[in-house]
Amino acid sequence: MSVFSHPAYDNHEEVAFYHDAKSGLKAIIAVHNTNLGPALGGCRMWPYADDAEALNDVLRLSRGMTYKSAMSGLKLGGGKSVIIGDPRKQKTPELLHAMGDFLNTLGGRYITAEDSGTSVADMKIIGERSEFVSGVIAGQEHGGDPSPSTAYGVFVGLKAAAQHRWGREDLNGMKVSIQGVGNVGFRLAKLLKEAGAELFVTDIFQENIDRAVNELGATAVGADEIFDLDVDMFAPCALGAILNDKTIERLKVGAIAGAANNQLAEERHAQVLKERGILYTPDYVINAGGIIDVYYQQMGQAKGEYDADQVKAHIETIATTMHEVFERAEESGETTAHIADRVAEERFGHEDALNKSDSAAA
Repeated sequence: MSVFSHPAYDNHEEVAFYHDAKSGLKAIIAVHNTNLGPALGGCRMWPYADDAEALNDVLRLSRGMTYKSAMSGLKLGGGKSVIIGDPRKQKTPELLHAMGDFLNTLGGRYITAEDSGTSVADMKIIGERSEFVSGVIAGQEHGGDPSPSTAYGVFVGLKAAAQHRWGREDLNGMKVSIQGVGNVGFRLAKLLKEAGAELFVTDIFQENIDRAVNELGATAVGADEIFDLDVDMFAPCALGAILNDKTIERLKVGAIAGAANNQLAEERHAQVLKERGILYTPDYVINAGGIIDVYYQQMGQAKGEYDADQVKAHIETIATTMHEVFERAEESGETTAHIADRVAEERFGHEDALNKSDSAAA
């Protein structure tokens, strides 16, 4: 199957493949749209089953970044990169340097930052070979790591979902299941614990589960069991496509609000959730805290400036955006995912959305 006929291809501007035999690097960069600015999105390193899985991931993730930046009011386009390999076994300085060389071939049309399987330290190594790296500013509280901001944004959006779904102003006593308690998921769990929520967690790495149990008093559950829990909210914070025909029918929750990208296996699953009475918070809206943080880092990098209060205030607008999406979906009878897509497409100039707007005006 060619890239152009791939189901996840969405008029991407550029898809580049790179192999460096010396370091073993095999990577893909996908630039989805640059109408609002250069494409910015994290670099994910993951032991994909095959090349096809990696291509599908980078195409879907890069598209999501365009929508995420547009919904967040950022002058950025959407892009993503993936490195095929196990970050715990195959990551080396040579491989990361080769990734920097790969970035340079795009001439600044794509800027990277950390993501699943990479860290601030990795970005600094890539930055030894390329200037097109963000998320490494020394003046930021966490050294450039956007994970805390992503988690905070999800927390803000989750509270907005609870308010819309149940009219609740607090999370005290609310039961929340979290799939994935890594960098973002654990920080979200900590915020939820501080807010009085009861936590149920799972992860592919036992040490992550143990940390959540020992430090936050969470209840550990099996990887598959997470879909069967009778809880208030489900927070997917691992990989995507976990909301599908098999899992949705097992859910006993009132709302879904998590950090994972591309949670819906297919677009139609938003309608399936709606019919089941489950409020879905579109992932690229609720998990935008990280890209907001990285944007401010990128803007202030040349001057060495970073205003943490300004960043926090911008992240907190996620709640306002979520309420707008919820209310418009309720008024129109459409899904929250459809409403979010339409708003984002109008902002970054998607041709279909503009045509719809022109038709409505006529």
